[in-house]
Amino acid sequence: MDLQLTGARAVVTGGSRGLGLAVARGLLGEGARVALVARNGGRLATAADGLRSAVPGAEVLPVPADTTDDRAVRAMAEQVVAAWGGVDVLVNAAAQPSFSAAPPPLAQLTDEAVRRDFDTKVLGYLRCARALAPHMAAQGWGRIVNISGLNARRTGSVSGTIRNVGVAALTANLADELGPQGIGVTVVHPGLVETERTPDLVADRAAAGGLSEEQVRDQLSATTSLRRLISADEVATVVVFLCSPRAAAVTGDAVSVAGGNRGAVHY
Repeated sequence: MDLQLTGARAVVTGGSRGLGLAVARGLLGEGARVALVARNGGRLATAADGLRSAVPGAEVLPVPADTTDDRAVRAMAEQVVAAWGGVDVLVNAAAQPSFSAAPPPLAQLTDEAVRRDFDTKVLGYLRCARALAPHMAAQGWGRIVNISGLNARRTGSVSGTIRNVGVAALTANLADELGPQGIGVTVVHPGLVETERTPDLVADRAAAGGLSEEQVRDQLSATTSLRRLISADEVATVVVFLCSPRAAAVTGDAVSVAGGNRGAVHY
């Protein structure tokens, strides 16, 4: 199926590694141009070079920016529009991973930790949409995909649940407002995804729990209907489809891409 993304101008935040990098690679594979956004300039340059090597002829524009800084976000948007004359797609993926450590209990949960989580993921996504959506509206078409997570549907992490539910609420509101201007907005809920961070996570949990790494992986895999972890590329495949004109009828809703949220019923 031709996703009709050849020549599309896409912005991917959190693009230097993990899901953001996988999404960028998927978009480039469909012929899109990708502005890769992340805070760390050195890591960003390395990621951009890797994408150019992996996808011959790929047009990658690395733009260092911190999405917690509105001025930096607006400058990023201006740079992309100046380079390409506009923007068609925004994928918001800049956030700290939910599973990087065990969440603290209520007595140890600080205002600052929750505020930082919310500022990076919810407000960061809002800032990027606010800066880029007017350019999509001016041409009458665009797609915004927000990467959230299954913490929106699970307890266990106060901060993780708050931020992910916030992203879902942001998505629905943006979809209603921007839909008449031809802009579709969706949210994707991955679970624990196999990325370059996963081996360290598994090792840390094994050490903390007195388990082998194989036992930890078995525990994590058991939470999915497929009984295995999903790869970043598998999530990216769904995200890239949602970025395309082929997904025009999907907006305002959440799509779970986690190999199945075992034991839960959503309707």
